[in-house]
Amino acid sequence: IHWKGLIGSSKSICATTLSQKVPGNHLFLLPDKEAAAYFFNDLENLFPEDKRILFYPASYRNPYELEATDNANVVARAEVLERINTEKNTWVVSYPKALFEKVPTQQQLTKNTFKIEIEKEYSLNFLNELLMEYGFERVDFVYEPGQFSIRGGILDIFSFSNDHPFRVEFFGNEVDSIRNFDPVNQLSFKRHQFFTILPNVQGKIVQKINAS
Repeated sequence: IHWKGLIGSSKSICATTLSQKVPGNHLFLLPDKEAAAYFFNDLENLFPEDKRILFYPASYRNPYELEATDNANVVARAEVLERINTEKNTWVVSYPKALFEKVPTQQQLTKNTFKIEIEKEYSLNFLNELLMEYGFERVDFVYEPGQFSIRGGILDIFSFSNDHPFRVEFFGNEVDSIRNFDPVNQLSFKRHQFFTILPNVQGKIVQKINAS
């Protein structure tokens, strides 16, 4: 399908109309970050509160400084990869610079994703070693993605694929509760039956088996 003469928001209207008729994972590739951001904004205005709409950014602040990653973008990339790995109907908006970066293969991403569930048993020592292997940093109090803390029978973890940290409370080795919490005031606001831990998709654990 080749369209000519589309301007402004007509591009997003036509593209999403077609996507609705053909369910599945769709990638909308725009020339640069600015164009992608405008297109993404159009989709959000057309479909407010629609969880299918995702933005896939580049993770580096500067393409020539590979160590200077933008933590928020790393989280966004991890969330998108997890969603398209587990769901079959997403709309991903991106641009060439973001796609240029290599990502874990689906097999490697699945292998390095760990699920914590209510009423299941986990050793805190095992979780400590797993998180360190995943590239997480152990701190006293978590405040950004990639950190975790263990205090008694409480595990706080800020996964790379979530916007808010999780607090896991144990009764012995059994998970008693899982809640999101605000790292500023430490107040919980949502309960969960489970959540998944995803490593840093730009970290060493996935670099050897990354693919374009």
